[in-house]
Amino acid sequence: MTTAILELLENDAKMSVEQIASSLNVSEKEVSAAIAEYEEKDIIAGYKTLIDWEKVGDTGVTALIEVKVIPQRGQGFERIAERISQYDEVDSVYLMSGGFDIAVTVRGKSLREVACFVSEKLAPLEYVTSTATHFVLKKFKDKGIMYTNTEKNQERGHAF
Repeated sequence: MTTAILELLENDAKMSVEQIASSLNVSEKEVSAAIAEYEEKDIIAGYKTLIDWEKVGDTGVTALIEVKVIPQRGQGFERIAERISQYDEVDSVYLMSGGFDIAVTVRGKSLREVACFVSEKLAPLEYVTSTATHFVLKKFKDKGIMYTNTEKNQERGHAF
């Protein structure tokens, strides 16, 4: 039951205790107790609504920033990741494998605002050795949610 409740809530945070209990064939009391425990232990870290900002006229931009850093003795990447996470512009911070160390997702009102964030706040941080910024041009799917129906909105041609 443990992961089943979490999976249901991850897919639809609006599911009621009653709906979850019915789906899993358990009591509402069991579901309520489990959810309360998950929240208390920070297993459920929060509830978010995924919004398609383009549909309400928001012209903001999202960027994925690759960051290379020098890991600190005894702390690895933790301290620098925590520091980066403190900025309001930052949506997410991930430790990565591959050609860079940390991936940072940032949201800003304009390309210029994101560029200023990188040049004035992120790049000058101690232990940051380089950054590479990639701007999101269009979202097709985010956190499992489709933003557009590409077959409906685009005609596909075939080359033979």
